[in-house]
Amino acid sequence: MSDTLYRGYDPAQLDAQYNPRAAAPLFQLLVDRWAADSEATVRSFANRLDLAYGPSAAERIDVFPAKYPKAPVQVFFHGGYWRAMDKATNRFLARGFVPAGVTTVVANYGLCPAVSMDELVRQTRACIAWIWKNAASFGGDPDRIYISGHSAGGHIVCMALATDWPALGAPPGVVKGVCAISGLYDLEPIQRIFVNKELRMTPEQALRNSPLLHMPKSPTPLIMAVGALESDEWRRQTSDYVAAFRSRGWPVEHIVVPGHDHYSILGPFEDPSHALHDAVLRQMKLG
Repeated sequence: MSDTLYRGYDPAQLDAQYNPRAAAPLFQLLVDRWAADSEATVRSFANRLDLAYGPSAAERIDVFPAKYPKAPVQVFFHGGYWRAMDKATNRFLARGFVPAGVTTVVANYGLCPAVSMDELVRQTRACIAWIWKNAASFGGDPDRIYISGHSAGGHIVCMALATDWPALGAPPGVVKGVCAISGLYDLEPIQRIFVNKELRMTPEQALRNSPLLHMPKSPTPLIMAVGALESDEWRRQTSDYVAAFRSRGWPVEHIVVPGHDHYSILGPFEDPSHALHDAVLRQMKLG
């Protein structure tokens, strides 16, 4: 499979399309800043770290409660191509939402290849169901749960849209809104590129876990964001999911963020002065 063309790209070109670090020379500086800002956020905001939502060491969340009880809850799933990164470097996002009255949850999940893509998606769905069942214990409103994710996390939150929630003990409309940032929604090309040496994702797993192949049965308020400086393929993935949503007559807010790449886009998501952050608050009926 890896020697064939995909959408006109040869293997080297396809690798380049799906290698966001190559197009982001400030990647390591950004990650270092996220880590430092996350440490400062833990010092500055009330928190409950490493709450377990499942039996494995990876199934943990960090909670940054809003000042007042029954607050809306924003659950964020980090990126890292499903095989890297950690909630600990994404805690800084709470500083953009807690002051607006949002209880903010940053989630971990098992990473490939230690877990399969099937198990990764199962864990993240279980995480959302657990938060619904336990939100009141940390000041959140179980009837106002919103989810967001970056990169691999964008994929995760769109898979959540296609979840049978009653099978997990949660109501059908448990997720009230979604913001997917720079995600991947068709996993077919991912099988063909360098990262699958670590993911070990089979064709069958790619089919089962491609949001474009598992659209939700009913609409949920949706924001789809991507950086204007991201690759053609990364922007296509977002546009294709937007088109699939709209083809069903469902509204979706498609935001292409000028001047931002695959990593720097987290800045606008967290920044109260940016349109992307404002869109998320409006989705939560706070803007």
